[in-house]
Amino acid sequence: MAEALDRFAVWLSTPHQAMMEIARDIGYRHIVLDIEHGLFDLEATDRIVALGKALGLTMHAKVLGPEAIPIQQALDMGCDSVIIPHVGDVDHARRVTLSTKYPPLGTRSFSGTRPARYNAVKPDYYERENAATRCYPMVESAAALRDIEAILALPTVDGVFVGPSDLSLDSGRGAYRNTDADKADLARIAAAAKAAGKPWIMPAWTRAERDFAGTLGADLLVVADEFGSIMTGLLDAAR
Repeated sequence: MAEALDRFAVWLSTPHQAMMEIARDIGYRHIVLDIEHGLFDLEATDRIVALGKALGLTMHAKVLGPEAIPIQQALDMGCDSVIIPHVGDVDHARRVTLSTKYPPLGTRSFSGTRPARYNAVKPDYYERENAATRCYPMVESAAALRDIEAILALPTVDGVFVGPSDLSLDSGRGAYRNTDADKADLARIAAAAKAAGKPWIMPAWTRAERDFAGTLGADLLVVADEFGSIMTGLLDAAR
């Protein structure tokens, strides 16, 4: 079971410690914190990240927005990756993603917090952090999709995270329904990621979405969310 879940992630909208522990015991190894739309204050986020790291989980933070401060806060807490929403064209992506890497690659500011073990660091620390922490701008706008190849070519970008619902809305198709047009967008993103040699990630709530993303070579799929799991459990209990 654990091996089969290596490519699946759980989505949290609150700092739900028990759900994270249960997910880990089942075999999940990736957690996405939806800080943008969820209910996370800084202290609670810091504690949930610390717990996740102690449990051996990979912690992904979908940050508040495409700004330096929320990006750096998530990295200072020890998140393994930042997922950056509301990214536009390649010029916007270039400016935003600089905050995820230390100079000379980017402009990330040093903080002697969890990643530094609350201490002084050795000279190679910055290069190691740049390699270890991952930057995934979201592809959830028509502009980002249009520039997907150029965005993936940026040295500050380690891969992309697809937001199918907003991408469909911004492309003028209305609500995401996993249509042929939606699938064509995913196929283009997958092809660009493969050409760049970088991973791509997406939420895939249904079996059909997971199967299709799998055929395209998705590296990680978010398959369960906190609120949806609670609702499913309550509905099942009432049957």
